[in-house]
Amino acid sequence: MVGMNWPTSELDTVARLRVLAAGVRGAHITEQVIDAPFDDVWAMLADLEGDFGEIVTDMQGVTVLGRDGDRVTLRARSRFGMRARIEGTQRPGWCWLQSRFLLIGIAAAPLGAQTLVAFTGGVRIPGRAALVPVGVRREGRHSLARLAQRVDAGH
Repeated sequence: MVGMNWPTSELDTVARLRVLAAGVRGAHITEQVIDAPFDDVWAMLADLEGDFGEIVTDMQGVTVLGRDGDRVTLRARSRFGMRARIEGTQRPGWCWLQSRFLLIGIAAAPLGAQTLVAFTGGVRIPGRAALVPVGVRREGRHSLARLAQRVDAGH
């Protein structure tokens, strides 16, 4: 085994999100090509206290409580008034956030002058790798449609 060269592979952020979501029962990936450069699209998605809540409308009232490298801790209020402390990882093209009852995953990868964006998320079943499947597909479609509209409107 010593000295053997094993093949390696790198996954882009969207492929990585697909792999992670495959391990979460009830998760669904929604993907859309956004007609804008990666830097413009990711700037909106990365703005957790601003644009993010306009795109993922269940995440209203987001406050960043702390950052340590690519680790982030948030306090969020949903449109239904529920509050959560959310922790996760955020780096260019990647955002994976979860609390006891919530999971949100967003990935973006450049496609020339466009950007492929993938979204998953929903209400978690505590103590299990599962999401309540109600509304997951609809929320993904709506979030990506709002992102495309905001990009088209020039933010």
